[in-house]
Amino acid sequence: MTALVPVSKMLPQQNHSVLVTGGRGFIGRATGKLLQRSGYRVISLDREENSKAVETDGCEEIACDLSDAAQLRTVFGRDRVDGIIHLAAILPTAARRNPHLATQVNVQGGANVLEMARQFGVRRVVFGSSLSIYGTYSAEHTVSELDRAAPEDLYAAAKLYVERLGMAYRDCHGIDFVSLRIGRVVGPGARSVSSAWRSEIFELLKVSYPAEILLPYRASERILVVHVEDLAAMLLTLLRAASTAHTIYNAPCRSIVVGDLKRVIEDLNSNITVTLGDGTPTGNPQVLDFGRFQREFSCETVPIFDRLRKAATK
Repeated sequence: MTALVPVSKMLPQQNHSVLVTGGRGFIGRATGKLLQRSGYRVISLDREENSKAVETDGCEEIACDLSDAAQLRTVFGRDRVDGIIHLAAILPTAARRNPHLATQVNVQGGANVLEMARQFGVRRVVFGSSLSIYGTYSAEHTVSELDRAAPEDLYAAAKLYVERLGMAYRDCHGIDFVSLRIGRVVGPGARSVSSAWRSEIFELLKVSYPAEILLPYRASERILVVHVEDLAAMLLTLLRAASTAHTIYNAPCRSIVVGDLKRVIEDLNSNITVTLGDGTPTGNPQVLDFGRFQREFSCETVPIFDRLRKAATK
């Protein structure tokens, strides 16, 4: 099962418009598709050179630079927005290469989204945050929402800032803001250059030729992963809930041992070799307490190894 919301907590979605920032990204695409299947009209924003709006089957794609408040205001002015799922971000590797752009998009963009939500009376803002907010923790420590935030890079620091800003908007302006802290997202179609393994573990399962997947961690290390479809369902859950008991939730992410992942992949297809590195998963927890989300929303997710086995037999 994926994330569920009890019927009593659901709000109607007929004719409701949801703005998804980062709509052409890995998580944004999966979330937009789920929203459409659930009856929402989707307004998908992303940075593109082509500034023309394109609408297809209940999803309007608009090129918009979130750091440009005037551009964003035009979007809100032309379309009623009932809810926002804010996913747009310059990711860690790109943020290190271009810290100025990362600050414009990840910080100023987030501030602009919250300000437009205030000005245009948006019902709820769901923020796609990151477990990297916590910084590095050993596998001996299970990290909960009560643990201290200690971001170790610009990307994580920006996520923490937007969380704090969202809380300030909630307190000062009554904006219904909720944040979901997310781990490593896996599934086909990620298009990641720096972490290609996140998609390759699914996309290469049926190859009939020798293929190599590079995983940068030691066999004994633990990593927290969540499938993109489960994550999309979690984001929808937070959007639809009539109310939330908390402002911050850890996304239900499973802690898997890297060596076990290697073994499962190679057992599923003998053409694949998973080559491990000697790295450690710094900048993130290794074991997570996500009971807050599970208890409140009756959430169950499909274990990653079960998803891999199913994908290999489709």
